[in-house]
Order: sequence, then C-alpha cells, then structure tokens
Amino acid sequence: MASSSPVRHAWRVLLGLLLVTGVLFGINSLGVYLIKDGNGEAVSSWTPELALDLQGGTQIVLSAETEDGAAPSSEQLDQAAAIIRQRVDASGVAEADITTEGGQNIVVQIPGVADEQTRERIQSSAQLEFRPVLATNAASTEFVGEDGESTPFPSPDPSLNATPTVEPTDASDLSWVTEKLAAEFQAYDCANPDNDPARAPKDEPLIACSPDATQKFLLGPAELDGTAITDASAGRDPKSGAWLVQLTMSGEGGDAFGIVSTRLNQNRIDGLSPRDQFAFVLDGSVLSAPRMNGVILDGRPSISGSFTQESATTLADQLKFGALPLSFTVQSSDTISATLGTQQLQIGLIAGLIGLALVAIYSLIVYRALGSVIIASIAVMGVLTYIIICILAWRLGFRLSLAGVAGLIVSIGFTADSFIVYFERIRDELRDGKSITSAVEDGWGRAKRTIYISKSINILAAVVLYILADATVKGFAFTLGLTTLIDVFIFVIFTHPVMQLLARTRFFGGGHKLSGLDPEALGAVYRSRSQFREVSSATTGRGAKNARARGEADRRQTIAERKRAEALAGERRANADSSTKGTREGDA
Repeated sequence: MASSSPVRHAWRVLLGLLLVTGVLFGINSLGVYLIKDGNGEAVSSWTPELALDLQGGTQIVLSAETEDGAAPSSEQLDQAAAIIRQRVDASGVAEADITTEGGQNIVVQIPGVADEQTRERIQSSAQLEFRPVLATNAASTEFVGEDGESTPFPSPDPSLNATPTVEPTDASDLSWVTEKLAAEFQAYDCANPDNDPARAPKDEPLIACSPDATQKFLLGPAELDGTAITDASAGRDPKSGAWLVQLTMSGEGGDAFGIVSTRLNQNRIDGLSPRDQFAFVLDGSVLSAPRMNGVILDGRPSISGSFTQESATTLADQLKFGALPLSFTVQSSDTISATLGTQQLQIGLIAGLIGLALVAIYSLIVYRALGSVIIASIAVMGVLTYIIICILAWRLGFRLSLAGVAGLIVSIGFTADSFIVYFERIRDELRDGKSITSAVEDGWGRAKRTIYISKSINILAAVVLYILADATVKGFAFTLGLTTLIDVFIFVIFTHPVMQLLARTRFFGGGHKLSGLDPEALGAVYRSRSQFREVSSATTGRGAKNARARGEADRRQTIAERKRAEALAGERRANADSSTKGTREGDA
C-alpha cells in the first residue's frame, strides 16, 4: 500500500499538469475564436507577436516645440520621451523603441502597423489643459435660412469687437464671448486643417472640437493643466457597474479644482447649461467635457458617461500621461522594414534547434534512456512557454524580439542543468547501495534544494537586468525570467512524477544497462558509505568490470568517506595483524 502511494501521487500531479495546459490553451482559444476587438478581429493568435527588429513596423518622428519658440532642453526632451513611452507601454510590455534625435526630435518605432488609436495616442502628445465650457454646438458651418435653404455662416467681419466690454469675473463668465469670437465660433470648421487650437494662449478663450469632429466647443481660459493630475485609472462604478475614469489630484491641484467645481455646480443648480461643464483639452482637442454633478473638495473626481473599458482606459492614459512640457508636430510617419528581419529570425531558430539537438545528443550519450526524460521535459516546457507567450501578447502586449529569442535559447541549457543535477543525485544514491525507487525519492529531496537556490539566483539576475538594462535587452531578461519559472514548474510537476513512475518499471527499476540507472555501471559496489561488497572475480572479464566499478566508487567518494574507509581498513589490518601474532604465539 505504501509503495503505491507515490504512484498515485505522481499520476495526480501529471493530471494536474494536463489540466493546467488545457486551461492555458482554453484561455488563448477564447481570444482567438470568441473575443473580438472593435474592428471585429480576434484579440489573440496562435503565433507569438514579433517585435520591431523581427517584424518591421511604424516609425513616427515628432518635432518638439516650446511656447517661446526656443530649442527644448535635453531634460524636457527626455521627460517627453519618457511620458510617450509610458503611453505606448501603458498596457504592458510593448517592445517599442523610443529615442531622442538631434536635440529636438523624438523617434517612436512601434512593431507592426500602428492602428489609428495608437497613432493618436502618440501624436497627441502636447500639454493637457482644463477649461470651462462657455458654449457648444454641432460641428456645422451652416444654418437654415428663412427660405429653408442651408447657408454657410459668413466669415467674421474684421471690424467686429474683439475685446470684452466688461471685465470677466472668472473663466466661466460669458463676458469672454465678444462679437468677433461668437462669429468665429459659428463659422468654425473642425475639418479645416488651418485651424490650430493647440497654439492658443492659455489665458484666452479657445474654440476646439471633439476628436471625431462632430461637436465644437467655445471654452474659457485654462484654469488647470496636466500637472494637477497625479494619477488616473479606469474602473467600474460600484453601484451601477458602468465604466468610469477616476482621477487623483495633487494638493494644489485639488484645492484649485475644488474652487472650480463649486462654481460649475452652482451653474448647474442655476440651470446655466453648458456652463456647468468642464473640458479636458489635449493638443487642442476636447477629450471629454463632463458635467459637474457636485462639489469636489477631496481632489478625487471621477468622470462617468457612456464609456467602454477600452475608451475609459484610453482617456485615463491620456489624462495621466498628458502633462508634457512640450508641444509636438508630426514630422514624418512611415512604415519601415524590419531591422533584422525574417532572415535573422530564421538564424535564431536554427541556433535554437542546434542547441536543442546538442543537449539531446549529450543527454542520450551520458544518461542513455534516462536522457529521454530530459528531452520530454524540454518539449513540455516548450509547449507551455509558447502558449504563455501567445497569451501575454494578448493580455500585456508582449512582443518577441531577437533578444527575447536569445533568452529562450539560453533557457534550454538552464533547463537541462536542472535535470542533470537531479539525475546525478539519483545516481549518487544508487552508488550508496540504495534501490532505484529509494534513490529517486532521496535524490529528489537532495536535488530540489540545490535547484531552488540556483533558480532563485537566475530569477534575481533576470529581474535586475530587466529593471536596469536598456529597452533592447529587456526582452532577454523577460524571457529568461519567464522560462526559469516554467523550468521550476516542470521540474516539480513533470520530471519528478515521471521518474517516480519509471522507477517502478522493469526496464528502469531493474537497472537495465541501457536505462542509465545500472547500479554496477555506476560503481555501486559497497553497501554503505564505507563498507564494500565482496567482488567475485570468477572470470577475467567480470573481474575487469568490477574493478572499473570499484574505481568509479572510489572516485565518487567524498573526502570524509574516503578517510573513514581508510580508517576502517587500517582497523581491519591491525586486527588481522593482532590475530596473526596471537596465532604464532599459540603455536610457540
């Protein structure tokens, strides 16, 4: 009964591995066949996403501009590049390459063909402003006259008054709306590229449009900028379950927003719509213009509306990473070829196959049939790694770069190293005269401590490398850490249970000479650590084989074991001499 317990445990663990594998494939199947994105396409794939150096992609060159027209400082440019990287990588590992160039440009390289949402997120990288809404209207430049015909609004007369007749008391005061500004608002065309609201002064009113150019807004002067927001995240309303955007403001920003919310909430109470609205303006475009529903004094407002998870996350990212010290114009936007391309990917795969073949050959030569366990373990690890990378591409935006491929290739050797430690421990136990089933269990107990320690060092190195290294090396560190974790998982949930089952088969358990667990071939010629079995030399060949086994045992003994054996051998010689001397004296 006791001997069957490890067998039952081994089968349960292997069934657990099969279940985990099935769950992973099931998760990816949901993204491939059931879950669709906004364009009706599958959100996942059965092939890993490739990074820019293997797939090619989109290159966008942004030219930085300051308010006074002076050249940006290196600190401003570096900060802008860091914020743009945060925007691109907000969903996880993206393998985007973002660099500064020429002291004024930022070059953004994105794997694959960038969709419009990604382009807008990168290109709308100017300053974020908070402005009160004075008026809003549909983005139309025409009106229906008395004759029932649509007539374009006339261009503003230059003679119209452009200065407020009464000094405005606050940013929501309609005194900001002069005759000329009102005419400009009526004739404003959101589709006209010559209109550039991003260049409007902060202390003056602004005409801006929604991102889809369906609505135009007349806004008061800016009252806050993006530096007032310290954090923004998408979440669900605990009561209604609807998606919303939650903001966290700095101390100074929260105080200023409290004053603004008090004024806008009073406008709501007085029925002064749309002057109860507050617009978030990024690069001259109104991201959102929510209505104030109460006084907010704690610096933690939330924006609700007809959000989806994707639109709420996008708005949160724009608000969170919108506080750039510079404005940008798109200098160029092109699709570029792969920097290393398909040929380099093929070379990397060939290198991996060669390494895998060498490991397999070495395992079979040194461990014979036992080497098949190493090959099977690496195969199982390969399957799990592949499907996990596919899922990470869907959930975290991870893309496999050439450095990541190198990490996968290196992991083959690290994985084989774990099995070698385990098998050598089993062989050590066999040399001590233990049975194969006992050697598997005792070898497992000794090997797992060593492997856990070594893998912990590998993971620590991968984490440090990922944090401190350049972006081009992060892929290597990421795949190295990922495969190390999978290696430990396979070692526990596949390799050891398989060895428990094989140890109870006739071929392995009987110590067949091709199994890799032949006690005589391993030098198991002593019962304990210092008591050798008597070796029969009935035939020359047999004696030679036992002599080689004894030599193997001698080499495998530790220093302490060798000294103990020598001491016991000395005691036996002393006893033999004493016995011989006593016999001679008796004869005398």
